[in-house]
Amino acid sequence: MLTQSNAPIYEALIKYRDARVVPFDVPGHKHGRGNPELTEFLGKSCLSVDVNSMKPLDNLCHPVSVIKDAQELAAEAFGARSCFFMVGGTTSSVQSMILSVCKAGDKIIMPRNVHRSAINSLVVCGAVPVYVNPGMDPRLGIALGMSVEDVEKAILENPDAKAVFVNNPTYYGICSDIKSIAELAHKHGMLCLADEAHGTHFYFGEDMPMPAMAAGADMASVSMHKSGGSLTQSSCLLIGKNCTVSDGHIHSVINLTQTTSASYLLLSSLDISRRNLALNGREIFAKVMSLAEYARAEINKIGGYYAYSSELINGKDIYDFDRTKLSVYTRDIGLAGIEVYDILRDSYDIQIEFGDIGNILAYISVGDREMAIERLVSALSEIKRRYSRDKTGMLEHEYINPAVKVSPQTAFYGEQETIPLSESAGRISSEFVMCYPPGIPIVAPGELITEEILRYIEYSRERGCSLTGPEDMEIRNIKVLA
Repeated sequence: MLTQSNAPIYEALIKYRDARVVPFDVPGHKHGRGNPELTEFLGKSCLSVDVNSMKPLDNLCHPVSVIKDAQELAAEAFGARSCFFMVGGTTSSVQSMILSVCKAGDKIIMPRNVHRSAINSLVVCGAVPVYVNPGMDPRLGIALGMSVEDVEKAILENPDAKAVFVNNPTYYGICSDIKSIAELAHKHGMLCLADEAHGTHFYFGEDMPMPAMAAGADMASVSMHKSGGSLTQSSCLLIGKNCTVSDGHIHSVINLTQTTSASYLLLSSLDISRRNLALNGREIFAKVMSLAEYARAEINKIGGYYAYSSELINGKDIYDFDRTKLSVYTRDIGLAGIEVYDILRDSYDIQIEFGDIGNILAYISVGDREMAIERLVSALSEIKRRYSRDKTGMLEHEYINPAVKVSPQTAFYGEQETIPLSESAGRISSEFVMCYPPGIPIVAPGELITEEILRYIEYSRERGCSLTGPEDMEIRNIKVLA
């Protein structure tokens, strides 16, 4: 009888390593012996278990033993009906959710401030987005959550939609009322899908916003590698206990795009991290919460910055707030978030998660220590003293309401022409343009390019944001529908 103290994949890999198996299979480095430089860099222990699928280690495409056991333990830990381990990041989890419930022409209701992976899914399957514009904070200038009233309006206007998609939470820590949204979706015969890329800890900590599985959502994509401690690119796709889509169908969809050579380094990291969170999650995230609260208080003492938290809650488009998130508004010291981001890295050797037009996010998790928090606070204080300036003329908001003219798939695959970005106002984009991170598109395929969008892109470029998306790596030209 397996318990949360077990880690089936990890235990099988240890057994395999100790058996000193002679490899005549892939990968070709053969336990690292064929690539000494890589072995020296990553370590012999790591390379010795970078192996291929085999009977004792199971196969992610058709799990029947240790991977199956590990996924069942994860489902139990998350309070889900089932769990699929994903090795293509939460991007692949989000895409599998949407592809499992939508086909060409189907509608899906979602906030426009979704990660690009959600819109990419629509390009692939041909579904049509019905965007609910999120709320906007007039001071912070950031997109918030969806109000239940706005979701209900979208549902009533689009009764044939297949699903409602919810961010839980946003990158900044903002949560919608996911429980009420799930109930509303189900009442109208729709599924509720949740992007919980930044919400792993909701399942294991105390005094956290409600996780999707407890809220009754049908599926949730969880980035274990973000706040859960697993390796980058490892993720979980959770299936709710009352989901009407069969596990078999979801697994078939996953296998359309997921690799047949799943990394056992990623799989074992999911297994070990799940065990750690199941056994120690309360203590781990109590500490994370304490560090975040301390950092917020100290940053707010500096003046000029605003490290925001649950005081923003309004019961509507900010239904709850993830207090482990250290989101800081910087515009009052005359610096864009991306400028503070760059100064922290270049002058203080501090790498934070992201900076945008008006905010920064410092990601605090299981691996952080109080000494690192003190260093961050000290650096922010010095940055204010050395670099602050008049904020006149700064752009005041992050989010621009989109004008959707055609579906993302139609725009992406339609007849196109390449024109200078500066001359594209009034045309329909066939490409994404976004700052990464966070990866929320400024403009997406099928949307009208406006002068406001062009000003935002140029402002972002001037402030040093990392712009991505178009084929033109210089982001000077863009493809539009001909």
